[in-house]
Parts: sequence; C-alpha cells; structure tokens
Amino acid sequence: MKTTRSFPSFVVSKKAAESIKSGHPWVFEDEIRERPENIDNGSVVDVLSEKGTYLGSGLLSEHSKIRIRILSNNANESFDNDFFARRIKYAVDYRLAVMKDDFSSCRLVFGEADGLPGVTIDKYESILVSQILSYGMEKRKDVIYSSICRKLSECGISVKGVYERSESNIRSLEGLDALDGWYSKDDDTEGVIRITENGIKYNVDVEHGQKTGFFLDQKYNRLAVSRLAAGKTVLDCFTHTGSFALNAAKGGADRVTAIDVSQEAVTNAIENARINGLDNKIEFRCENVFDTLPRLLEEHAKYDFIILDPPAFTKSRKTIHDAERGYKEINFRAMKILPRGGFLATCSCSHFMDTDRFVKMLKSAAFDAGVSLKLVEQRRQSPDHPTLLNVPETDYLKFFIFQIN
Repeated sequence: MKTTRSFPSFVVSKKAAESIKSGHPWVFEDEIRERPENIDNGSVVDVLSEKGTYLGSGLLSEHSKIRIRILSNNANESFDNDFFARRIKYAVDYRLAVMKDDFSSCRLVFGEADGLPGVTIDKYESILVSQILSYGMEKRKDVIYSSICRKLSECGISVKGVYERSESNIRSLEGLDALDGWYSKDDDTEGVIRITENGIKYNVDVEHGQKTGFFLDQKYNRLAVSRLAAGKTVLDCFTHTGSFALNAAKGGADRVTAIDVSQEAVTNAIENARINGLDNKIEFRCENVFDTLPRLLEEHAKYDFIILDPPAFTKSRKTIHDAERGYKEINFRAMKILPRGGFLATCSCSHFMDTDRFVKMLKSAAFDAGVSLKLVEQRRQSPDHPTLLNVPETDYLKFFIFQIN
C-alpha cells in the first residue's frame, strides 16, 4: 500500500524490499536509492519500495553500513515511549514463560530477536548489564532502562543497579563513544555478584568480565555435559569461568582438567570451583589449547570426554576460512586423543560459521582422524537468546555432542 506519513521517507532497492518483506530488519547503506537530506541521526524514518509501497519504519544510523534498523511494519505506529515499553514487556514476559525457574540470571533483551535492534540486556540476580550498539537506541536508552526496571518491579524483582558495557568497536562505527560504567545503582551495590546456574555458584564480575560478565547462552548445554560426565576423565578446553568443568565435576566426573590461555580466567575459575567445594576434583591450567592438544596426543594422554568451547574464531566472512582451519585443528586432535566410545562436546559461537559449514568441517576432521561420529545431541543457545528464523544472525551457537566410533 502507498502511504503518507510524517516520518522522512527512504526508498530502497528491490533486493532490500524483498529482504524486509521476508522479515529481515536491516537496510544497508548501498541499498538506499533515494533519501531526504538533513535528517537527525537516530531518527525514526519510513522505508519505501521503488514503487512507493510502505515497507516499514526504523531507526536511522548515519555512520553505519546498516543504515536503517526496522522496528515495525505497522504504518500506524507512533514509536513513542509506550512503544518501547511494550517491546520490553514482551521481552520479559517471554523469558518468564520459557525460563520459568531459571529466571534469576538470564538474557532479558536479545536485540533484533526482541524487536529492539542493537540492545542486549542481561540479568544477574539484581543487577542488569546492558550493551547498546546502535545510535537510535542509545538516544532512547533512558526509556528502555526505566521500562525494564518498572516491568521487573511489577514481577516483584528489585533492580539494584544497571551497568553499561557498551565497549564494542561497533559503537565507533555508529559514531558513538564507548561506555563502561554504572548508569545507576544503589549505594551498597558492588560490581561482583554471585549467581547460581544449574545448582552451581559463580562470581560474576560485571565491571571487568568478558561481554556482559558471563556467557548465559550455554546454560542447558552445560547441563547436557553434566548428564554424561559420571565416571569420566574430562578435558575442558577454553574453560573461561570453569563452567563446563564445574558441571562435569558436579555430574560425577572422576577427574577434570580445565585449560585456558588467560591467567585471569583461570584464577576466576579456581575461585568458582572453591566456592562450590569442587576444587579437589578439577585441575586448572593456564595453557594455549593449540599447544596443549598436540602435546597430549603425543603423550597418549587418557581422556574419555573432551569439551571444546572456543571463542569466536571469526567475526566476519572475510576470515571464515582461517576460522574453519582453527576449528578443524582442535576437533581433529580431540578426535585423535579420544578412545572408541569416548565423547566429544564441540561448538562454535560465530554466526558466520553456520551449521552446514560447521558440520562439513566436523566430517572432514573425523575423516582425517580415521573415526566416525555418532550424534548424541545437537543443541543451540538457550531460549532466553531466541532465534528468528528469518534473521540468521540471531542463530549463532552450534553445539554438538558425539560419541567416537
């Protein structure tokens, strides 16, 4: 339909129009065919096809390759404070439904998947940690924070602090300065908070930890490892906070070795093991996995469960081939170390390394290692990190458990 509206209108290419119609919320800089001048950065703008058909409305980001992020295709939407409050309500209500008893620490807002592009908000007990990576949402963060605190209060949950961890380089591409500090907090609120996940306690440092302080997306994948760990000798690679190692130990593993290249991560993991009374079951080492796995293979080390949870080896399509080589190397060596009947848990957290490519890599690694893989489970990120089927960027975590044959 054609429409006349008060928002400035941008005309986009046929390709962009088809993408928006399919439900993808991004309009790239080179897809814009006509546009008005002197529009304030971060403003709401309308997006039209070349034939003048209304496609949707979104937020303008003048310095980003993602020039417009679609918010809605409702031509009657006003995009006032009530609009953003409703989006927050929908996001929180969704978590209350799908997380149930696990709501104490979870992701409350997951950007595009919740209709709030560029916004990430994690909840750690009474502290919220946010990351805002788009110019338009930065201009509206006051209403976003007030709305989420009000919604949680209605659920009987008090928020004692909101910490901003908007340090990403993406902010510079949006023309925004990095932000790292408290937006608001009670006088007695500290930067380290203790959470419980799968019955395991963790100290989460919201001020200095990676991303927003803790990786919540592997919650149920860690539980899947725990269920298989009884009686096993486990090697946890890229252990970070020790979460997979702790779940394996709690699940009854005979012995767990956990390694990470960061001494700070290892120190934190050791403390997490101590507060759970599991420090006598886990040996932590500060080592480079790419050095450790070849050495263990040469030494004929005995492990019957290996966990590979590496950081994203690629954050762009340009480096996907190098990343694939890295994934193949660690998986190949793990497959060679494991005996017949052993278990391998392996994953990738980069959406550029899609499922088909990851599986193809695993098949190649298994062929070179002279083993076959029996699939035990194929999993993804926990449901507080929802996937929109028409937005592939929201489907990023691949997690597999195999038995070696």
